[in-house]
Amino acid sequence: MNQKSSTNSIVFIGLFAALTVLGTMIKIPMPTGAFAHLGNSVLLLAVLLIGYKKGALAGGLGFAIFDVLNGFAAEAPYFILESFIVGGAAALAILFFRQNIDTIWKVVVVAIATGIAKIVMTQLKNTVMGLLAGADFNVAFASALSKLPATLINVVTTIIIVTLVYFPLKKAMTIIFSKQSF
Repeated sequence: MNQKSSTNSIVFIGLFAALTVLGTMIKIPMPTGAFAHLGNSVLLLAVLLIGYKKGALAGGLGFAIFDVLNGFAAEAPYFILESFIVGGAAALAILFFRQNIDTIWKVVVVAIATGIAKIVMTQLKNTVMGLLAGADFNVAFASALSKLPATLINVVTTIIIVTLVYFPLKKAMTIIFSKQSF
């Protein structure tokens, strides 16, 4: 990897990590104690625009930084792992389309695959947390289900936002970074 490419990678990872922190700070509190936010939209956009490894790393770092700054430091490692799993679902969907995301319906399919992975990961995490707290499986699973509305709102919001902004952002990045001015 040459110096310019390496520098660009670091800048993109830092940019999308910062945007993930900001997107997660834009939150809507839910009655369950969870909150809906825009961070997942940024994670998916990062994977779509800068690739799986860099995008998932940026999202994971952004979520971890948010967690550390907002009293959820114990959850930070989990969200780094989750970013790679959820980002991996997006990457698999992108590979299914032979890395040719050229229509809105393909973006929607990628976002839905990402959303399913997010829902599964959230349900697994919350069930395990309930089991660790001493609940039996049925109670832990039911309790985890009661926390899914915020995740479902995040998934729907992610599908809508990414569908609306992916193509304009991709075009802007192509124009800006194809110029040899820097």
